[in-house]
Amino acid sequence: MRGLTVSPRVLSAALTVLGLVGAFVLATAAPARAGQNTFVEVTPNSAQAGTRVSIRASCDNDNRRQAEVRSDAFGRVVVRPDNGFLTGTVTIPASKEPGDFPVDLRCPNGNTAQTTLTVLNMTQPSKGPNTGLGGTSGGRGTAALLLVGGLAVAAVAAGFGAFGGRGRTGTRS
Repeated sequence: MRGLTVSPRVLSAALTVLGLVGAFVLATAAPARAGQNTFVEVTPNSAQAGTRVSIRASCDNDNRRQAEVRSDAFGRVVVRPDNGFLTGTVTIPASKEPGDFPVDLRCPNGNTAQTTLTVLNMTQPSKGPNTGLGGTSGGRGTAALLLVGGLAVAAVAAGFGAFGGRGRTGTRS
């Protein structure tokens, strides 16, 4: 069997194309960077002052050690390993003013991540709206007035019933 011979021009062209393809692949491939799996999430990301929020984080797959999360919204909280992530909960102080607050994750491996927590501070109604004679209308004595009115209507109806039957006198045929 004879060996395969390739002309120097074809070999040079093939190596040039191969080199260009290799250069293209290397140039367009994203380099692996430390921290590409580092993140912090707050749920819910908009919360009323005085409520509890959950934190879930990742330290670039180094989630077997606890990490620290800080924010002016709630102070400092330690997130601990939980099913492959770092988790924790914290209560936003009821006195916290409304606004957007950065939430910063600091990992033991030096990685960091940030998200934003929006704190709401809406006043809560103390009782139901005064919309009529329903039980949520508030006012003192409402039940007593309803009872007296109901008894008066019943007395009037009973009076008409008693006197209404007297007017029918006559003979039967």
